Amino acid sequence: MSRVYNFSAGPAVLPEEVLREAADEMMDYRGCGMSVMEMSHRSKVYDEIIKTAEADFRSLLGVPDNYKVLFLQGGAHLQFAAIPMNLMKNKVADYIVTGQWAKKAWKEASLYGTANKIASSEDKMFSYIPDCSDLPISPDADYVYICENNTIYGTKFKTLPNTKGKTLVSDVSSCFLSEPMDVTKYGLVYGGVQKNIGPAGVVIVVVREDLITDDCLPGTPTIMKYKTQADADSLYNTPPCYGIYICGKVFKWIQKMGGLDAMKQINEEKAKVLYDFLDESSMFKGTVRREDRSLMNVPFITDSEELNAKFIAESKAAGFENLKGHRSVGGMRASIYNAMPIEGVKALVDFMKKFELENK
Repeated sequence: MSRVYNFSAGPAVLPEEVLREAADEMMDYRGCGMSVMEMSHRSKVYDEIIKTAEADFRSLLGVPDNYKVLFLQGGAHLQFAAIPMNLMKNKVADYIVTGQWAKKAWKEASLYGTANKIASSEDKMFSYIPDCSDLPISPDADYVYICENNTIYGTKFKTLPNTKGKTLVSDVSSCFLSEPMDVTKYGLVYGGVQKNIGPAGVVIVVVREDLITDDCLPGTPTIMKYKTQADADSLYNTPPCYGIYICGKVFKWIQKMGGLDAMKQINEEKAKVLYDFLDESSMFKGTVRREDRSLMNVPFITDSEELNAKFIAESKAAGFENLKGHRSVGGMRASIYNAMPIEGVKALVDFMKKFELENK
């Protein structure tokens, strides 16, 4: 069976080159006689894998020396709790709620202190990014939190909020390594890797060293203290070894593609193909305010639930997988992460044009 075009929001498509390399090394990693899946995380061979992965990640993103890079488990959901546990010294934080994941993070933080919702786009089904140039930042807030790219709703912060000097914390799960970013603008930035970087099971946290202290909230589990993980170079406990190994291969692939500037250009080209069609179509339309559109996640609808369902069924039969929108919003969504080739987006648009002609 030939490979389908997989538009899943995550776990998502991975570069075929990476999958082939991993397949070649599955039984015997570079002559060591075993798979990476089997080897000790304390071995010299694995130590080289994780250290090279971190070095390549730092190089790609331009991570300054005063930031730690942690390869952790538990996904974004665990970070919803770990962030307030580690950073909420005054027990106050400000949250900008632009989607379901930011809302969940805000609710979780409320368990540990006062989490203020200082801006939201929930009034219009999270279809836009609110103006964040002059927000009511709390004077004693420990940090300001955003979800930078909203996977479900297809919105993206094009300008970071004015935090008025407060530490910015950002969940970049669905835009991680899709374009360059200035790490120095954040105190902490993190993301699950299962969209642009690797298989589900790894979350990467980039955190400024001055925020890593023993002064966590009482009751913070040892394993959830950033200091524990930073002091142990992400090897305090058995890490998600195989997932990190695949991430390392993806970092090499992005370098080979030309780095993050090249990735951004490719991603803009892909998104333009789909958005241009949606803007001219008489049947399909995008759901996001134009200036806030994500390059990674493109939600769209027709004017009828019946047509939506028909399109989802027929697109699947034609080899386009996972185009059904998130259960909370319905419609359709194409996630076009780094590893989705432009041919896949063009093929989808051709299919949408054909569907539109046949269903007028």
